Amino acid sequence: VAMETVSLEHQIQSVQRHIAFLKKEQMELLHDLHLEILRLQKHCSELTHDLEMKEMEARQQDVLDRELEEKCRAMEAQLQEKEKDNLELRKELQHKETLVAALRSSLRSKERRFLEELKRRSHRVTILDTELQKQTEAAAYLS
Repeated sequence: VAMETVSLEHQIQSVQRHIAFLKKEQMELLHDLHLEILRLQKHCSELTHDLEMKEMEARQQDVLDRELEEKCRAMEAQLQEKEKDNLELRKELQHKETLVAALRSSLRSKERRFLEELKRRSHRVTILDTELQKQTEAAAYLS
């Protein structure tokens, strides 16, 4: 019986050492798991923060894109208005160039008629001057 008691005590001590070892291992494992959970939570927080920042940047970029699109549409509308004005000015310029060409043509025609009239009158003056000289000579001869 004494031997059995000693053997039993050894077994109890051995079991107690195993239990203590297992408790120690379990505590270390729980501690490591707790640290891993904390590390993963921190990593998750960082990823969540990064995601929120990226979403905010994306929203800001969307706002900027919309603003640029609005400005682009406004500039395109302004460009179309300027092109319309430019077309109207070209039409007006073409019309005025046509008027200028017509006025030049009319001026040349009037100038030609004036020169012809001037020639005709000059010729008439010469004829009248010649007649006047003849009459003056005749009057001088008669006197």
